[in-house]
Amino acid sequence: MIKGVIFDMDGLMIDTEKLLMRFWIQSADEYGFDMKKEHVLSIRSLAPEYAVEKLKGFLGDDFDYYKVKKRRIELMNDYISKNGIEKKYGLDELLEYLDKHGIKKAVATATDIKRTEKYLTQLQIIGYFDKIVSASMVEHGKPAPDIYLRAASEINLDPKECMALEDSPNGICSAYRAGCNPVMVPDLSQPDEETEKMLFAKADNLLQVINILQKLIEN
Repeated sequence: MIKGVIFDMDGLMIDTEKLLMRFWIQSADEYGFDMKKEHVLSIRSLAPEYAVEKLKGFLGDDFDYYKVKKRRIELMNDYISKNGIEKKYGLDELLEYLDKHGIKKAVATATDIKRTEKYLTQLQIIGYFDKIVSASMVEHGKPAPDIYLRAASEINLDPKECMALEDSPNGICSAYRAGCNPVMVPDLSQPDEETEKMLFAKADNLLQVINILQKLIEN
């Protein structure tokens, strides 16, 4: 039985993956690197310990991940300060449904805790969550299972009692390795064959997640 739902944030709850795509490419270009869409897709939710080598493999050993990332954050923060951020379709309804049925809620995100709390507060949804876990709070980030193991522990549940909502293959892999029930809500790309094998279910949007939960509750 599902007693808790653990949410990714970027691309799942808030519509920021398109901004990450735009500003990774812009930042890399400012430093003379031809970063492609597929390069950015490959590092979604990926911890720096893995992303550094992956991007060097694409762009060369002189690619300075941390310098480019710092500039990407500056560009993205400037954009958000002027334009705000948007919730993904169905988020409010899903959070209200979980509240109504007494299902615990946690966040497991690669984004640092300060920005996570800022975004969730800005969207007036932070109060829905019992716990927030950032990758900086665990030894290894996604796709390692650490963050989902920690999130499940924080809400006093076994991972197998938790549904994990993710939009990226790296996040799905993390949840699957932790023993959660991974549900993919695709954002910028659909799951590949390898990711499909790890899925408990797939939904087109967060509103459809309610349908999945209703069937589980009825059964």
